[in-house]
Amino acid sequence: MFALSHPEEAHEVTLSKSLERGLYLRTARSHRQLYPSTRGLSFQSAGIAAGFDKDARVPGCGSDCCGFAEIGTVIAIASIRKPQTRVFRLVTDHGVINRLGFNNGGHGAALARLQRRQQRGIVGVNIGANKDSADRSGDYVKGIDTFYDLASYFTVNISSPNTPGLRDLQAPAALDELLSRVMAARAAQVARNKPQRPIFVKIAPDVAMEDLPAITERLQVHAVDAIAISNTTLARNGLVDPNRKEGGGLSGRPLFHRATVILARVHQMTGGRIPLIGIGGIDSPQTALDKIEAGASLIQLYTGLIYEGPGLIGHIKDHLDAAVSAAGVRSIADLTGRRAAEWASREVVA
Repeated sequence: MFALSHPEEAHEVTLSKSLERGLYLRTARSHRQLYPSTRGLSFQSAGIAAGFDKDARVPGCGSDCCGFAEIGTVIAIASIRKPQTRVFRLVTDHGVINRLGFNNGGHGAALARLQRRQQRGIVGVNIGANKDSADRSGDYVKGIDTFYDLASYFTVNISSPNTPGLRDLQAPAALDELLSRVMAARAAQVARNKPQRPIFVKIAPDVAMEDLPAITERLQVHAVDAIAISNTTLARNGLVDPNRKEGGGLSGRPLFHRATVILARVHQMTGGRIPLIGIGGIDSPQTALDKIEAGASLIQLYTGLIYEGPGLIGHIKDHLDAAVSAAGVRSIADLTGRRAAEWASREVVA
C-alpha cells in the first residue's frame, strides 16, 4: 500500500521530489460556486489542513490541487527536532498518530518562502506558540504582525495536543486575554489602511462537553471569523491497530465521529451565525458531505489523502456538486447544518 514504510520519510519525499518541483494534480474547479463566501474570501473547493506544509514549502500546491491551503503551524522561533520515529500509520484503522509538535523553521523561514511565491489562491497561515515561550499570547501577536501582508487569513491554533499546556488557552479567561491581543494586533494593521484579514480559531476535539458552551460564547464575543473543528485527539477508543498505544495526536477515520459531533454542537450553539470549518476523518465523498450537513461551511483534509490519494479531492467535489443538484439548491450553504440536530444528539465516548 505504501512505497515507503517510514511516514516522515514518505512525507519528505512527497514535498521535495514532487510538490516542490510543481508535480501535482491540478483539480478542476466546479462549474459553479459551491461554497459560500466566508468573510470576503471566495472558496472553490476543499482545503489542505495545517500540518501538511508546516514551513510554507509548497503553499501554491494547496490552492491549485484544492481550493485553498493552510500552512503551519508556524512559531516565532525555529524548533526543529529530529528524534526517533514521531509519526505512526494505523493502517487497520485508517488513522495516523503524530507527536511532531510545532516542528518548523520559525517565522523567518516561512515568511521568506511566502514572499517568493506568486500571489495566487487562498493561503492561510496557522499560528502557534513556542512551548517554552514566556508570553504565549505574544507569540500569536508576532504571527499576525509577521505574516499580515501575505496571509489570506489566520488560524489561531490553541488545540494541538503535542505542545504541553497549549490547550489551556481554551479556558475562557485565557481565551479572552489571547483573543483581545490578537484582535488588537489586527486592528493596528487595519489602522494602517490594510485589509481586515479574517481570523479563525481552531479548537480541540477533546474539550469537555460542559466547557464547550463557554468556549463558544467567548469566540462569539470576540467576533472570530470562523471556528475550525477540530485538531487531533488523544482519545484511543475503538482502535485495533498495533500502533494504537503510541503517544501523540490521532487523526484520520477514528477522529471523524468525535469531531463531527462537536462540529454539530457548535453549529447549534452559534445558531449557524459563524462559519465552521470541518476537519477530521474526511476520507470519502460521503464523509465530506456529512461534515457539511453537520454544520461545516468549509472542509479541510490531510490524513484522508494519505490513504485515498489526491484523486479524493475531485471525487469530493463531484459528490458535493451532485448533492447540491439533487437537493435543488444553489450552493453548499443551503446544505450546511441540515442534519446538525441529528449529529449533535449522538454520543461521544470519552
